[in-house]
Amino acid sequence: MPLIRPDLDTLPAYVPGRAIAGAIKLASNEVSLPPTAPVLAAIAEAAAAGNRYPDLAVTGLTARLAEHLGVDTGRISIGCGSVSLCQQLVQATCLEPSDEVVFAWRSFESYPIVAHIGGATMRRVPLDADFRHDIDGMIAAVTPKTRLVLVCSPNNPTGTVVTRAEMERLLTAVGPDVLVALDEAYFEYVDDPAAVDGMALVDAYPNLVVLRTFSKAYRLAALRVGYSVSTPEVAAALRKVCSPFSVSSVAQAGAIAALDNADELLAACTDVKSERIRVRDVLLQAGYPVPPTQANFVWLPLGERTAPFDAHCLDNKVIVRPFASDGVRVTVSAPEENDAFLAAAQSFVD
Repeated sequence: MPLIRPDLDTLPAYVPGRAIAGAIKLASNEVSLPPTAPVLAAIAEAAAAGNRYPDLAVTGLTARLAEHLGVDTGRISIGCGSVSLCQQLVQATCLEPSDEVVFAWRSFESYPIVAHIGGATMRRVPLDADFRHDIDGMIAAVTPKTRLVLVCSPNNPTGTVVTRAEMERLLTAVGPDVLVALDEAYFEYVDDPAAVDGMALVDAYPNLVVLRTFSKAYRLAALRVGYSVSTPEVAAALRKVCSPFSVSSVAQAGAIAALDNADELLAACTDVKSERIRVRDVLLQAGYPVPPTQANFVWLPLGERTAPFDAHCLDNKVIVRPFASDGVRVTVSAPEENDAFLAAAQSFVD
């Protein structure tokens, strides 16, 4: 008998954005600005107690989020980034190898990884021609074995959103016995009034779990803290399968301070929204078919041109994020960094 699960040989690896000295990194959807001064001060103060274990229940952040969101603390679960909560959702819902997890593809690359680790069966539903979730296709993919549906809006890596009407149609169609997780990691960048807001639906649909993160707009990617809002029963289950002490004291302190400093932090999202329009417009003028984006990145569906385009950008000291033969995701950053990318894109000849 092998010591290690043989199926791990086929487990897709999460591919982080590269970092190369002297190059502009637009591969990881990071915010170019550091945390604000009050957040940095809270982080430093918490680090001084680094010899002590963190609060297992993440009590302070849970209470602060409950106040911020207007929900009971029992409905909140905190995790080591929202990706950790995705894995906890699989662990909490899928028991048998035949239990299914449905998600769109291409979408967040961690979805097949966490489903595989959880021993579940994956059902991938292709995006539609506009690089959006095919909601009717996802509804059709649900079977009596489906335990979890993952919906990413804005979708990573395409930037497209699911509308509120589409989300309600999905939630109603799958029924109360299928959990639907709405992954809103980029929610703070959304300005489309038709886009779904999970918190506006979570009270009406007991099978909905809303996932959000402090990694993006709140500028705390390195601290790894995300949260979910659901029914108390689902939240309790997520806490049961969470690794103990997975949210550090530093992460908790930084997240609380970020909420307290939200006005300043989220004001910077306005600049990203303006820049993403400019970046997309220039790319469209250059002949790239870039779908509308509601995130802090753009998607270039380059197909077989993906690898050459990636190499060309790297030759121009710009690091983008290629996805096999599907396309390239590029973070919308500061204007000067965006200009460097646009110059590379405009000079690309395949």
